[in-house]
Amino acid sequence: MMHVDKPGVFSLLQDCGRYGVQRLGVPVNGAMDEWSHRVANLLVGNGKTAATLECTLQGPHLRFDHDTLIAVTGADMEIVIDGVQAPRNRAVLVRRNATLAFGKRTGGARAYLAVRGGFATEPVLGSRSTFVRGAFGGFEGRALRKGDQVPLHPADAGYPELQAALISSGMPFVNGPVFRFQSHAAPMGAWRFITGPQWDAFSDKARQSFTHDVFRIDARSDRMGYRLNGPVLDLKHPLEMVSEAVNFGTIQVPPDGNPIVLMADRQGAGGYPKIGYVISADLPALAQALPGDAVGFLPTTLDEAEQAYLDREDRLEILRAAIRKTLPEALAHDPT
Repeated sequence: MMHVDKPGVFSLLQDCGRYGVQRLGVPVNGAMDEWSHRVANLLVGNGKTAATLECTLQGPHLRFDHDTLIAVTGADMEIVIDGVQAPRNRAVLVRRNATLAFGKRTGGARAYLAVRGGFATEPVLGSRSTFVRGAFGGFEGRALRKGDQVPLHPADAGYPELQAALISSGMPFVNGPVFRFQSHAAPMGAWRFITGPQWDAFSDKARQSFTHDVFRIDARSDRMGYRLNGPVLDLKHPLEMVSEAVNFGTIQVPPDGNPIVLMADRQGAGGYPKIGYVISADLPALAQALPGDAVGFLPTTLDEAEQAYLDREDRLEILRAAIRKTLPEALAHDPT
């Protein structure tokens, strides 16, 4: 069991998303930063379906009933266990009843906590992702609150030598092995995109502004979409549209001319013109941006977007192979 002493600002259980039910009006949801979510699970030997705890801006204070292997990735948030600073991007075996506290954030928006074995909440429509607006999934369909007790799947310590080291050291935690891996490929603030189906419907000035000017993320942005403030993107002529399918990274432009990048909690269809799509390889970095941050858009081709995606998957496979050599039971914990 994981005990919540302080909930943080907005701590949600998320996995890779709820697919196959968008036709019923159910959003995909899932982790905003899929890269960090997947890396955290890999570091503790979990499979791809395990949920992580997505901690936005300020993380929680937590305790575990048993010695628990954890990993924290994503935003640069200080991790302190019983007053001792712990590393990020690395497996850590935490002693039972020690307090895991997320501290000062120096960069990024969202950190991801994985626990070996995964969170044992009940899946809804095949996913443990939290849909706050619908009040389902995750833990009781909401962000964590003080006093919550979140169930965990039974799991061992993962690395046998860590259990012995924890017993002999008397420390509140011991560190697992270091794995070198590359983080996000996209530079913060520059998002590659491919043109959308209505690209040619926008004026020459709008297309020029979109690829050369700076936008800022509006304070009203959330997991559903990032609203952007900047040059107004106008159409050549008024455009009547039938609603079309949208996905993570779709850039819609409503009548006020201020673009919206659709994010993890997006709807399934939209009727606004689509000027482009942020490529999937750059979405994790975009998910770490904050209101007020400056962003720009760099045009790319479909072939380049596909190659960037494959390069990301190759980096994950290299990490997965390294972990398998060190942790024979890695990826055995893949709850459904």
